[in-house]
Parts: sequence; structure tokens; C-alpha cells
Amino acid sequence: MFGSLLFSISNSVKAQQVNATVFKDSIQNGHVQIFDVRTAGEYNTGHLSNALQADYTKKEEFTDRVKYLDKDQTVYIYCLSGGRSAKAASWMRDNGFKKVIELEGGINAWKQAGQPVEGATEVKQMAVDAFRSDIAKGEVLVDVGAEWCPPCRKMAPVLESYLSEHKTVRLLKVDGGRDQEVMQSIKATSLPTFILYKDGREVWRKQGVYEKL
Repeated sequence: MFGSLLFSISNSVKAQQVNATVFKDSIQNGHVQIFDVRTAGEYNTGHLSNALQADYTKKEEFTDRVKYLDKDQTVYIYCLSGGRSAKAASWMRDNGFKKVIELEGGINAWKQAGQPVEGATEVKQMAVDAFRSDIAKGEVLVDVGAEWCPPCRKMAPVLESYLSEHKTVRLLKVDGGRDQEVMQSIKATSLPTFILYKDGREVWRKQGVYEKL
């Protein structure tokens, strides 16, 4: 019975997350609540049409803005890759929201599925060919991150320490909110992601926060 209960709970939680195609089909009529819980900076790199925004990492801002949503109507929620929206959705369910649907993989998955965004500033993406050329010779550490990404900021001193210890390694930054084509080509789906290349060949890869690279 206990195993069945766990299975039921797992299925219930999983049912709250849908892929980009299902998410798009669900919000197409335009009369839904779409909630972007990224930072304002991230929001300005492109967001879903009619999305409301509140930074989940800012408690006061988040709690002030979320109270203007209708708890009795479904909320479709997303962030960059799914981490913050999962926490925000859990908080909302615990605080009376009847149905909160999460975009699995966040707006990264949405963009990589070829779905449209609006409000993005006209900043040119890094070309995949240019990226390949940059990593073709020598040792290159690719840092897939963003200034508005909290774990990326936490890794900044670790990255600096690594580079000071490895003088021959060159750093190449890939913007996690903009360079989607490059991210897709190297299968980088979360921030931060660090990949070391030697003469164009991947040597190692790490995702997330570490004390040392």
C-alpha cells in the first residue's frame, strides 16, 4: 500500500509538468494566467505572450505580485529551465492555488522546441560556426551562464580560481538567455554548464554548483 501511495503521489506531481507543445496548446486561447518567475533582466531577453512577471528570488516582489492572480483559475508557470518555477509552483499550491501547471524545462525547452517569444531585445546570437571555430584550437573552457543566474554568480569565484590555476585555458562565454542555437548544438540544457574542449574535442563537462572545477 505504501508503494502504491508513493506511486500515486509521484504521478500527481508529474502531471503538473507538461512539455512545450502541451503548454502551448493549453495557453493558446489567450484567456489564461501565464506567470514568468524569472528576473526582470531575464524577462527582457524574451518571454511568452501575455506573461506576467515576478522574480521568485525576491520574496517581497514575488509575494506582492502573486496575490493579484486568481487562485481559482489555472496558472501556467515557467522560468529559465524549470528549477525556480517548480519551487514557486509548490509554494502557490501550498498557499491555495487550485491548479498550477509547470513548463517542463522552462523557456529554454520552449525556445528549443521552436516556439515563439516576444519582447526580446535585438541582440544577435552567437553563430554555431563561430563557436566551433573558437573552440577548434587549444584548451577552451566554455561557460554557459548568465549574469542574472544565481548559481552562475555563485560559481564566479570558482571559475576565476580555475582560470588562475590553468593559465593555458582560454574562457569562452555562452549567454544562457540568448545563445540558444549554440546551447542546442552542445546539448547544454541547464545553467551553469562548464565544458572543457581541447582542440575542438570535449574533455569534460560539469553542470551546477561546485566548490572546485
